Amino acid sequence: MTAIDPSAPRRSLPARAWQFLKDLWLVLLRPSSVFGLGALVLAGFVAGIVFWGGFNTVLEATNTEKFCTGCHEMRDNVFAELKPTIHFSNRSGVRASCPDCHVPHNWTDKIARKMQASKEVWGHLFGSIDTPDKFRENRLELAMHEWSRFKANDSLECRNCHSAASMDITKQSPRAAVAHQRYLFSAEKTCIDCHKGIAHHLPDMRGVPGWQ
Repeated sequence: MTAIDPSAPRRSLPARAWQFLKDLWLVLLRPSSVFGLGALVLAGFVAGIVFWGGFNTVLEATNTEKFCTGCHEMRDNVFAELKPTIHFSNRSGVRASCPDCHVPHNWTDKIARKMQASKEVWGHLFGSIDTPDKFRENRLELAMHEWSRFKANDSLECRNCHSAASMDITKQSPRAAVAHQRYLFSAEKTCIDCHKGIAHHLPDMRGVPGWQ
């Protein structure tokens, strides 16, 4: 470590922090005189497993309906709206929970979504949506963020459960069959273009492009 001269002028905090990081880096680069290479490799391997296990545990814990509805903004607004819909209760007993629709299933996309969702904590911490009135005021903006995300990933979360290749359009209403053949099967549109508001209340849609 660098020796400290008591007569030298006291350096600023950023300078001292930078010096500490440089000294720490030199220590880490220096070969160990106490532990063998094998012990260090094993320790690193074990530490990696512990870190990965802890990280994955936290990731899965934050990817549950219980976690999503832990704050009253979600529980009393969008989750309450979900309960009467077919995505929550239906004849087949298959329920789409919050992460099923709002978090991609494959790992890399899931991590990207989690990083993006960290900004949404702002609304909870600083009270921008902490009352029903505030939530309604911001509903259009919040909805458009999600609609844009679905549009950009070709409604990936919808397609985790709904496959165009598996659709039997003979069992659909004439209107749905025509729409799916014209727009979905041709890839002219994606699910969210037509299926806004299937699980949550719609905001005031005046001025929303493509909405009639």
